This record gives sequence, structure tokens and C-alpha cells, in this order.
Amino acid sequence: MKICMIGAGYVGLVSGACFAEFGIQTLCIDKDASKIKLLEKGEIPFYEPGLKELVAKNVLQGRLSFSTDLNRSIEKSDVIFIACGTPQGNNREADLSAIKEAARTIGRNMKGYKVIVNKSTVPVGTGEMVKKIIARHAGEKPFDVVSNPEFLREGSAIEDFMRPNRIVMGSDSQKALEVMKDLYRVLYLIETPFVMTGLRTAELIKYTSNAFLATKISFINEVANLCELVGADVQMVAKGMGLDQRIGSKFLHAGPGFGGSCFPKDTNALVKIAESAGYSFQLVKTAIQVNEKQKLRMIQKIQKALGGFKNKTLGILGLSFKPNTDDLRESPALAIIEGLLKKGVSIQAYDPAGMEKARELYKKISYCEEPYQTARGADGIVLMTEWNEFRNLDLARLKELLKAPLLIDLRNVYDPQRVRSHGFTYISVGRQ
Repeated sequence: MKICMIGAGYVGLVSGACFAEFGIQTLCIDKDASKIKLLEKGEIPFYEPGLKELVAKNVLQGRLSFSTDLNRSIEKSDVIFIACGTPQGNNREADLSAIKEAARTIGRNMKGYKVIVNKSTVPVGTGEMVKKIIARHAGEKPFDVVSNPEFLREGSAIEDFMRPNRIVMGSDSQKALEVMKDLYRVLYLIETPFVMTGLRTAELIKYTSNAFLATKISFINEVANLCELVGADVQMVAKGMGLDQRIGSKFLHAGPGFGGSCFPKDTNALVKIAESAGYSFQLVKTAIQVNEKQKLRMIQKIQKALGGFKNKTLGILGLSFKPNTDDLRESPALAIIEGLLKKGVSIQAYDPAGMEKARELYKKISYCEEPYQTARGADGIVLMTEWNEFRNLDLARLKELLKAPLLIDLRNVYDPQRVRSHGFTYISVGRQ
């Protein structure tokens, strides 16, 4: 079986490399010629642990290749994955222009039966829209459409693809579902649950999964804010909650709010999907509002700890929205930094992977070569992203470099007693 992946971005490249690792002949297509040239040289256009090695291995063994020639790739492939970006538009709806373009191109270039798979995160009804567009251009040529949403976490995407919690496949064609089961046969053999359903249900599973996790984060941040007011410890509250198997411990970590390429976009899209159906999804709306307020609350927390912003310099540890990625999209760290810059605070920052992208966006930040450089002459350090290398810093060295011994830990990485025993003023989230 041969497959092609339309879109060599995060989802398309990770999925393509992993399918190739399953032994499937895979072609990743992108109209961005510069991206394809990078990939052909063995360079990955974003940071994801283990991906460079996986791509190199499968290119060497002849199972993975790259091209800008979509027309010919459609002809040669049995299964065509659409893995185009669906960014949030001005009206909060997902922008489906790339999906529509891909569907038109597929319809014009089909020669025989094809299975077309929506891998992108798309609103309910998109599969049916894709089906109509292809049929308009393909004439009588046979094809089926499948919704196969991805559940890849940045920083652990390869593990998530190779050992997923579930595989969701939605289609009204049993033939197409059998083809998909064959594609994922490696995962079926290790007893990965397969959820086989209709197009619309599969599309909604992705949005509701992300919205629920985002709501869980907003909930624990609300709990953290209450803990600060009543003198409780949010980490112990979260532990007590998480041990209840009905709740679970994941995504119960208080902090500056959620970010990234999925949660902000997908929660807004789900609200819009509901509104289009005549329903107000109030819980998700509130989760979004809480998330925005949490970032403002962090700025207020920093201001209080500094005793005001005038003539202040802060060292910032972490720019990406989470560790093990260079993704800055909707990063709480950047939203907070923007607020601090507007207040006149000088920023000197370091991130293990996100520096290059940050330099393109923020010229007023002083970028450092390692964590301790951010502390030199600063009025305090703010830990924004919980990279492993920030988890065991030399506190005595930090104190020597800082103008004032202040550590503001927005990820609750450190033990308060330990930090204070080194003479620091220590501020965290939801803990005394």
C-alpha cells in the first residue's frame, strides 16, 4: 500500500514518518518548496524529540520521501491523507481554505479508487464538504472519505503515534474502514482500541477531547486562585482530587494557563460549532475566559512581588508554551512578557529550543545563551516553562547573580521550603 500526506507540517511529517516506520511506502507533499528542500537535506523545520532520527532512518531505507508534485502523488497513492493547517480565522471558525484546495486537487487528479483521510482538526461536517468538492471534480471516479483525527502532543508526538490511547476512524464506508484498519494493523496487534464511527462523530471527538482537557486546566487554575485566598496548597488539593479514578491526575497542574497550537484554537472552534448549531457551550466559553484572566493574574502577581514595575529587569526562563517544543503559538509566557514589556520592564530571556523563533517576534528582549545569564543584574527570575534543565538550578549561584533574591515560579517546579532556605523570596501559584 502507498500513501501520501498532503502537508509536511507538524501533523503530516510526524504521521508520515511513523507510517513509514510501520513499513508503509509514504510520500509527504508540501507546496512550500523551501520546506521540502530542507527535509530532503535531513533538516526538520521544527523541534520534536526523536523526529530527525526517525525521518533519516526511513528516508535511508527508502520508505519515506518528499515532493512538491501533488498531482502525480495523488495518482500513485492508494490512501491520501489531508494534513493541512486549519488556523483560527477572525470569526473564531477554523480556516478550511487549505482543506478545500486539497480536495479540489485530489478530485482533478484521481484515476482510480482512493481513500481520502482527513487528519486535520476540522469542524463537524467538513468530511461531507470534502466529499462534495471531490465528487464535483472527480466525476464518476470512486472514492471514500474518512475522518481520522490526530491526538499528538508536542514533545511526545512519536510516542503518541506509536502507542496511542485510541485510534478514531469515522466513515460511512465499510470498505474504507477496512483499508484504515489495515494501515493501522501494527497498532491493532498491540491491542490499541479502535473507535469506528461516523464522519461527524469522529470530527467532534477531537474537539471535545481538547476542550475537556483545556477546561480541566482552567478548573485547577481557578482552584489555585482560591487556594491563595484561603491558605490551602493547590498541589495537595490536586493530588487528593487526582487519586479519584473518576477524575485522574493528568492536566491538574496549576500555572499561567494553557497555550499552544491546539487548545486555544480548538476551544474557540467548538464554541463556534455550537453557536452555528444554535447552542451556547457555556462551560467551554468560561474555560477560555478563565484562561485569559489567568495570564493577567500572573502579571499582577509579578508586579506585587517586585513592588512595582518601574526601572525593573526580569530574567525569564522559558518561552515555548510547554517543554520539549519550540512552539510559541499562544504561549502564556509570551502573553505575560508582552504585558511586562508594555509596563516598561526590561526582559532577558532563555529557552532551550524557542530562541530562534522568539527573536523573529520580539526585538526588545535580550536573549541569553544559558539560564544563569538571565539572572545577571535582574530584580528577579520568573520560571515560565518547566523544561527539565530548569528543575534543579544552582540556587546559590542564582542568588549571587541577581540584584534581589526573588524567584517567581509560575509552574510550581520548586519546593518552597528549599528555595526559601537559600534566602530567596519565593512566589508560586496556588501555594503559600
